[in-house]
Amino acid sequence: MASIGKSFESHHDPVINYTTKLSVNLHPLQKELMDKTLAEAEMTMMLGAPEVLTFGQHLIQLTGAKKIIDVGTYTGASALAWAIASKDDAKVYTLDIDHSNYKKFGVPIISKCEKCIKKIEAIEKSAIETLDKFIADGQSGTFDFFFIDADKTNYPNYYHKAVQLLKPGGVVLVDNALWSGRVLDIQENNDPGTVAIDTMNRAISADDKTNSILLNLGDGLHVAFKK
Repeated sequence: MASIGKSFESHHDPVINYTTKLSVNLHPLQKELMDKTLAEAEMTMMLGAPEVLTFGQHLIQLTGAKKIIDVGTYTGASALAWAIASKDDAKVYTLDIDHSNYKKFGVPIISKCEKCIKKIEAIEKSAIETLDKFIADGQSGTFDFFFIDADKTNYPNYYHKAVQLLKPGGVVLVDNALWSGRVLDIQENNDPGTVAIDTMNRAISADDKTNSILLNLGDGLHVAFKK
């Protein structure tokens, strides 16, 4: 099997090491938050791969995205990445059912960059409820960038709501889309999370409302651009 994995994980893949070394250049606050998370937080597998965050930052800068949704906060690494990459008048809505890790690890570090912390609005409740409220409030078709890295069983729901909320030309990134390769054998790996990721991947591939590509980047990244 081809190597699949985040660059900060313990591995000896020379390709991942080579590509990461030559393409990932973290902001000092990103490096500080990543190191703090890996050293002190629990469930560090939830931390987004720096190569994935770097790719997202490039897309934000390329598209000029200002209205951003970040589903799955954890310690705030992805929200920080989007805040750094976006313009001064951007807004990053980071959604999570529990922001205790964000408050403990993320806020003290991110607050060192005043303009970054001002961009971030942390909403602590079910992400599905928050997205539904955005839709009910008439915000469909107004967002520029959408990142999904949260509970896997809701991945299909998050994707479809993302497409509804994005404006034409907006982009959605779905992390963990290869799930350490488990999606390659859905008969053997038929737990709800893996099935949901595979279902979402196939839905994105068949969706005529977006153009998409599934990348072997980090733990897999499915990228879709709304038509």
